[in-house]
Amino acid sequence: MKKIILTGDRPTGKLHLGHYVGSLRNRVKLQNSGDYDEIYLMIADSQALTDNFDNPDKVRDNVLEVALFYLACGIDPEKTHIFIQSQIPALTELTFYYMNLVTVSRLYRNPTVKQELGLRGFEESIPSGFLNYPVSQTADITAFKATTIPVGEDQLPMIEQAREIVHSFNRIYGETLVEPKELLPESKTAKRLPGIDGKSKMSKSLGNCIYLDDSEEDIRKKVMQMYTDPDHIKVTDPGKIEGNVVFTYLDVFCSPEDFAKYLPEYNSLDELKSHYQKGGLGDVTIKKFLANILCDTIKPIREKREELVKDLDYVYDVLKKGTEIANKKANETLEDVRKHMKIDYFDNEKFLEEMKDKFN
Repeated sequence: MKKIILTGDRPTGKLHLGHYVGSLRNRVKLQNSGDYDEIYLMIADSQALTDNFDNPDKVRDNVLEVALFYLACGIDPEKTHIFIQSQIPALTELTFYYMNLVTVSRLYRNPTVKQELGLRGFEESIPSGFLNYPVSQTADITAFKATTIPVGEDQLPMIEQAREIVHSFNRIYGETLVEPKELLPESKTAKRLPGIDGKSKMSKSLGNCIYLDDSEEDIRKKVMQMYTDPDHIKVTDPGKIEGNVVFTYLDVFCSPEDFAKYLPEYNSLDELKSHYQKGGLGDVTIKKFLANILCDTIKPIREKREELVKDLDYVYDVLKKGTEIANKKANETLEDVRKHMKIDYFDNEKFLEEMKDKFN
């Protein structure tokens, strides 16, 4: 069996460091590993419309934006097929069929759905499209026969529900769909990057993001606003590492080379942490150190994006070609699904003969 990856993002705004740490840099690593036969990267505009149905321009305007960040971060269209979800009609049809395999109560019990419903404050006015997101995601996964789905821990209930639907389909109609398996981040620090305000999640809506196209001035300004230890008032005060956003970011981005370049009086992050905990190390020093590291991290992405903006025809062509390849793959799966569901009336020569035998 081929090893196939499916992953993607909703086009609702610019991508930020949380996306980079949580998925983007790992996608580039997986893409270049040579371990996978096919990789599909989806711009999930249809899914984004489930809770932005009254603001289609928000979704439309960010499709190319997301594609720009993909390419700027190192996604290679020769190795990864980037496609637009809404342009794959087979996904909608598969979703419709799969909806018969899951109950409304089961959808409500999905922890990820429950959390997202609470965040958006839908209460009783829940768009059915949003509630059916796990079903739609199952269609996305199975359409490309994906074996591997890179996700964070918060998305595990979605993958489990996809497996349930796959099991139900295969039990009723015969072995047709491929069961997906999740691929979690290797390190705890890569699972979720907190916002600069200390909130558990970096989010556009919370305004606590560092974007992948932020200028050096913006990056330094945001880092200086970062949440640290509220009890670390004086430089001489001992400071806490736990919950200190600056050190969380340093855990993710810092390397030994950074000390030699920007903070040569320290040999390692452990040494820096120890000094902070004992007292005698101010927040400004560690924030300036982090700001330098983040500027170095984001600069090549920002510059590559600026180059790509000058050639949007190329970006558009990448999306068009990727979508054509994705369409072909999804249509093959849909044809197989119709066959097993016995609704391939005009593609199956036996249908008319069977009906003739029945009526004669």
